[in-house]
This record gives sequence, structure tokens and C-alpha cells, in this order.
Amino acid sequence: MSIQAVLADALAKRATFFEQAAKDNTDCYRVFHGTVEGENGLNIDRYGDAWLIQTFHQTLSAQQLEDISSLLTAHADYHIVYNDRSGSHSRVVNHAENEAQDFSQSEQVIHENSIAFTSKLRHEGQDPLLFLDMRIGREYVRANSQGKSVLNLFSYTCGIGTAAAMGGARKVMNVDFSSFALAAGQKNAELNNVTDVCEFVQSDAFPALRQLAGLPIGGRRNQKLPKYPKLRVTQFDLVFLDPPRFAKSAFGIVDLVNDYQGLFKPAVLTTKVGGKIVCCNNVAKVDRQAWYDSLVRCVEKQGRKVTATQWLDCHLDFPAFDDNHPLKIVVLTID
Repeated sequence: MSIQAVLADALAKRATFFEQAAKDNTDCYRVFHGTVEGENGLNIDRYGDAWLIQTFHQTLSAQQLEDISSLLTAHADYHIVYNDRSGSHSRVVNHAENEAQDFSQSEQVIHENSIAFTSKLRHEGQDPLLFLDMRIGREYVRANSQGKSVLNLFSYTCGIGTAAAMGGARKVMNVDFSSFALAAGQKNAELNNVTDVCEFVQSDAFPALRQLAGLPIGGRRNQKLPKYPKLRVTQFDLVFLDPPRFAKSAFGIVDLVNDYQGLFKPAVLTTKVGGKIVCCNNVAKVDRQAWYDSLVRCVEKQGRKVTATQWLDCHLDFPAFDDNHPLKIVVLTID
């Protein structure tokens, strides 16, 4: 099938979803999920008044881009932004021109369930400022934060933290190493008038988490440790753990395939008795049950117990083969 045909089919299948999104005041979602819907490496999203087209394996031809654009604008006449990320490290390699360039580099405001988020489709980073497949996580946190203290680790632009604050959290600590991402997070808090309960900590996750858990900072062998903000031992009612697949610093290595427990153990120590920890793993090859079993074992090794489990599944705009989505999200209640 042609790109136009598979895109038209995806739009038709989402008709009911689009209607519900409008009722929910949600104007950011996935329109075409290429890996599953017939064009591997092509994703198309709506971000407010823009269609964001992204390719990750090969560049669209001028004709392909025109065909996709014509179908999208016939559906709704929004700006078209094409980010060709088929180069190394998924960096954007094409250059927008004229009006498209001006719009893609301008700050916009988008909405998800009436929460406002800042958006800029071309910026100094690579990924959009709001990960759309994490909508279910933001919805869960918003619904379960009333009167709670919340720790948001690897917070990026603080979408989870903003949702927690909008859900009535009394305190939200957002931790991320990127000053750019945290600045966007502060903007999100301002857009929703929740800056009074949100804290933004620019820090490598390892020293921040280990300090909060009351553990030694540690660090990798023969690595000189850079400066980091000092934090006191604290436990939270709700902890959200969403690490990248792999990252390396002087303080440690994030590895979602081989060592999720390296982060999970101190995260458990920051979770109050009877509190909840939301764990995320976005690596497709990690088996869901095996990962879950390893989390339970880690909790039990610390003399604690998982008393309740809830899996969060991505919304219908993110279809997956056999309903086995690469992004796995589980909520554990820990005593």
C-alpha cells in the first residue's frame, strides 16, 4: 500500500478517538504510528496547530512529503513541520524554510486534558517537548496526587510533575540534568499556575536519588565526581521513574536492559510505606513479565512487599503488535 493509503486508513481508524480528544480538550496525539501501521520509521503527530512529520530510517521524497501533507491538510488545515531524523543519533538533518521554519522554531501552547504545555517543534534538543505516549502516565499521576508528595525522576520537561500539581499534589520535586528541559518544565508550571508546589532540581539522577534515599553517592571507578546539589533524605507518597534506555555519567550507568535495579533500589527507598512507585521501561526487547518479576524481587530483598500492582496501557493512538507496546508502565504499591 502507498503512504497515502496507510495514512488514510490510520486517520479513519482514529475517528472516534479524535472526537473524544476534542471533548477532553486534547490537541496533541499520534496520528500515524508507522512501525505498526505500515510504514516503518514514519511517525506523524498533532501538536496543537501543527502536524509534525518525523522520519527515523530514510528521508521522504518531495512527492511523498507532498502526498502526506495534502492528506493531512484535507483532514485539518494546520502547519506542516517535517523533521528528518534519519541521521546519526536521530538528529534533525533537514532545514525548514520560510513560514515553516518560523513556526517550527516558535513557542506554542498545546493542551492535554485541559492542561497547558509549552511546545516548540524545532529546538536545541531533538525530541518534542512532550512525549505523547506518556499521556496515560500523566493521567494516572493527576488522578492519584491529591494531597501527595511526588518525586519525578528523569523529569525532562516535567509533564508528569505538572500533571501531579494539577491533580492537587502538595509538593512536587522534578529532577533532571538538562537546564533546557527544566526551563520548559518551569514554563509548564507557569502556564497552569502551579509554580508554588513545584521544585526543579538540576542534577544527575544518581546523586539526587541516592541522597534522597540516604545512600552514599558512590560513583564509577576512577571517575572524578563533578559538583551536584545537596539534598536531604526524603520519602515521597508517589515516585515516578522513567529513565532513558542507556546513559553514562561519572556517577553511574543507566541501563534499562541489564541493570534497571541500579535505579529502582534507591527509588524504592524514597517511597513511603504504603506509597506508590510508577516504573517505566521503553525497551521493546525487555520482557514485561521478567522485568516485573525482577522489580518484585528487588523490593523483597529490601525487606518490603508489593501489595498491589496496576499496569498502565498506552492509548489507542499508539497501537502495538499483539497489544505488546514497547513502553511498559507498572504502578507498584509498596509496604
